[in-house]
Amino acid sequence: MTIAVADAVARRPSVRSRAWTRSVGLLAAIVLLAAVTACSLAYGAKAMPLQTVWDAFTEFDPQNNDHLIVRSLRVPRTIIGLLVGAALGLAGAVMQGVTRNPLADPALLGIEAGASLAVVAGISAFNIGSLSGYVWFAFAGAAAASAVVYGLSSFGHRRSTPLKLALAGTAVAALLSSLTSAVLLLDVTTLDQFRFWVVGSLAGRDDAIIWDVIPFIAVGAVLSVGVGSGLNTLALGDDIARGLGQRVAVIRAVSAFAVVLLCGAATAAAGPIAFVGLTVPHVARAICGPDYRWILPWSMVLAPTLLLGADVIGRLVARPGELQVGIVTAIIGAPFFIALVRRRHLVEL
Repeated sequence: MTIAVADAVARRPSVRSRAWTRSVGLLAAIVLLAAVTACSLAYGAKAMPLQTVWDAFTEFDPQNNDHLIVRSLRVPRTIIGLLVGAALGLAGAVMQGVTRNPLADPALLGIEAGASLAVVAGISAFNIGSLSGYVWFAFAGAAAASAVVYGLSSFGHRRSTPLKLALAGTAVAALLSSLTSAVLLLDVTTLDQFRFWVVGSLAGRDDAIIWDVIPFIAVGAVLSVGVGSGLNTLALGDDIARGLGQRVAVIRAVSAFAVVLLCGAATAAAGPIAFVGLTVPHVARAICGPDYRWILPWSMVLAPTLLLGADVIGRLVARPGELQVGIVTAIIGAPFFIALVRRRHLVEL
């Protein structure tokens, strides 16, 4: 007993040191996010000095075009990028934890496919033509698809398992994608409108969309952070988690609900954006270790940094036009994720 107590005392400084290092690192990541946010406000088709951006907030002049561009165009776009990035980062981390699948992303549960089909239905059947209208259809489609996937994976003598969840999600996503393609092939007008949303973009978003999605993202973020310790025990396996007193079904249900809120709102606001929710949790895990109580806040900071950075790059490389952020994240994320997969210790959960 004395030896055990001595070992525990000896390890305590190491634990405190590790927590201090993680906290300082997270603070540095927040500073980096602030810098990228400033770049998002300053750079675009027309570059502006940071002083002009500052003056747009402190000494706003409605007759100054630069001030109007910052306040009416770049601020909503940047806020949407922060919200969508944080939502995708959290959702990806939760999905990888609850499914114990290092390749889990919003496509795994059919969320993106459900949102896409709902938007297509809204355009085709109800003549919805605005982004604020897409939000509610996309969110409803994402929620319905996730519910169907979770319900299918719960059938049988064993309730929902990571393998059953992945198989059900793949099957439902394939079915919904086929239905979306069928509608688009039959309706050229719907295709013309849908293709601007499906590419994934932060451009053209306004304050109305921010207020539409922020309640869902806020609730989803709170739920995600709340299940962090539960995800740690799920990583040991369902049987061990139950033996430790965890209510596995409750953890999975809360996690699934949080993912629906986060991914549904993010996809509705910006369209399907690849690789952010897939890659960022691996980077967070490589930095802070396997503890989801740290992976989740790190993902919530790193993901919007990546998304806003990709958006700035897309605006700079194609002036006076721009590359949509969904294209840039795919270009950046694909080789980066391949490199992560090749280093096996970064993807083991």
